[in-house]
Amino acid sequence: MRLYVCTLCQLGREGFANTLRDAMSSAVEVLEIECMSGCARDQTIAFRADGKTAYLFGDITADDLPELENFARLYAASLDGNFPDARVLGNLRSKAIARIPA
Repeated sequence: MRLYVCTLCQLGREGFANTLRDAMSSAVEVLEIECMSGCARDQTIAFRADGKTAYLFGDITADDLPELENFARLYAASLDGNFPDARVLGNLRSKAIARIPA
């Protein structure tokens, strides 16, 4: 699984990718990308995995770290990246910008 972090967003400029690297399991590759065109919803991040739906989230803050860790666990366990009930995503539900089919 790959977790992309926009480095032009505020937290990205402050090294949020390193925070995520420290928090995520070794199964999550945290990559920095210069822009994901989510500027209206600073900080953007995206989760991608081969054969799974990808997710783009915005308005991420450092306070979202526990929910991002939870999402990574759920996403890794999901066969296709889809969730029958979005409530398991907690506050990330309202921060979703896009869900991109595999």
